[in-house]
Amino acid sequence: MSKYFLIVLSVLLTACSDGNDSRFQAQPEIPPDFTEADAWMENFVATEEAFPGGSYVVVDREGGVLHKAAFGNLEEDSLVLLASTSKVPSVTLLMALHDDDDNVNFEIDEPIASYLPWQGVWDPAITTEHLVSNRSGIPGLANLFLRPDDYAPHLCQFLPLGTLQACAETLYTTPLPGLVSTPANTAFDYGGSQWHLSGAVAEITGGGTLNQLWDQYIGAPCGLEVTQIGNNLSLAPLWDGNAESLVGQDNANSEGGMMSSLDDYAKLLSLHLNDGLCGDNRVMSADSLAFMRIERTTAEADSWGYGMGWWLVEPDGGGPTTLFLDPGFYGSVAWLDTEREYAAVVFFEEYSGESGSVGSGAVVEQFIPIVDTALD
Repeated sequence: MSKYFLIVLSVLLTACSDGNDSRFQAQPEIPPDFTEADAWMENFVATEEAFPGGSYVVVDREGGVLHKAAFGNLEEDSLVLLASTSKVPSVTLLMALHDDDDNVNFEIDEPIASYLPWQGVWDPAITTEHLVSNRSGIPGLANLFLRPDDYAPHLCQFLPLGTLQACAETLYTTPLPGLVSTPANTAFDYGGSQWHLSGAVAEITGGGTLNQLWDQYIGAPCGLEVTQIGNNLSLAPLWDGNAESLVGQDNANSEGGMMSSLDDYAKLLSLHLNDGLCGDNRVMSADSLAFMRIERTTAEADSWGYGMGWWLVEPDGGGPTTLFLDPGFYGSVAWLDTEREYAAVVFFEEYSGESGSVGSGAVVEQFIPIVDTALD
C-alpha cells in the first residue's frame, strides 16, 4: 500500500469523524409551505361572488394538522353545513357499527329486510352496502330536481319534521311508480331515499338515535366538540353559523345533514389516515376503512368511480386509485390521498345550491394540485 494512499485515507477518515461537518449531521425536515394555497383561497373568495368565505385544514398521517387557514367571512372555528360532505362520516359510523360484533347485530352486507320492521316495496336483496354505494335500485336524488312531482312521496327525508324512523317507513313502503327503479346492485343512482334508509338501519341496529350513535362511536372517542347531524336541507339559506340553527336532529339526514368545524373534521380525517385510530382509541378496523374505498361503480368518461361515501379519482397514468373525494352541494370538499398519506377538507357556504359545483370543481381542479405541490 503506497504512502500516498495512506495519507488520502487518513484525511477522509478524519473528515468523516468530524462532528462539526454538517454534511454528516441529520438535517431538519423543511415543513410544507402553504403560501400559494393560502393565496389561492384568499383570491377565490375575493373574486367569486357566490363564495364570500372559505377555509381549509390539511392533516398528515404522522404529523397531524399541518396547516389551517380561513378567509373572507369564515373563521377557523366557524360551523358550516356540509351537504354531501356528510357522506363519508355517515358511512364511517355504519362501519363502526359493523365492527361492533359484541354489542350490535349488524352486517353491512346483509339485506336491510333483516333489520327493518316494515314490509318494503323494493328489492328484498338490498343491503346497507348497496344503499351507501348508491346501488340499491331505489330512485336517486336527481329525481328531486328532474321529476319533483313523481318524487314527492319521498320528500320527508329533506324536512326537519317528524322522526327518522317514521320517514324511513314511508320511504321503504311507498313506491315511486313514475320513476325508474332497478334490481339491487345493477345500476348507480346517486343519493336520496337509500341514504335516509341507511340512517334508519343504523338507529334500529344500534339502539339509539343517529346523533346518539354518532357521539358514542365517533364523537366521544375522537374528541369531537361540535359535529352533529340535522336536517337543514330545506332551510339552508337561513343558516346563521350557530349550533342552535341546526334543526331536524330527530329526522337526521345522513347523506347531507351534518354540521361541523375544521378542527372536528380534521379529527375525522385523521381517523381515516391512521387505520381507524383516534389517538389511542381504536374506533374501527383498518379493514373497514379500506372497505369503504373499494370501487363498486367504475369510472366513466364524465364521472369518477364510487365506493361507499368516497368518489374514486383514477390516476391519469393508470394504476391503483390513491385520491378519494367527498364533495358537497354547498361547495365543500373532503379528500384523502393514500399515496402522500394526507387528507384535507375545504369549507364553502354556497347555501343557495346554485353554484356549489363551482367551488368544489375549483378545489378539485386547481386547489388540490397546489396542496400536493406544497407537500411534495
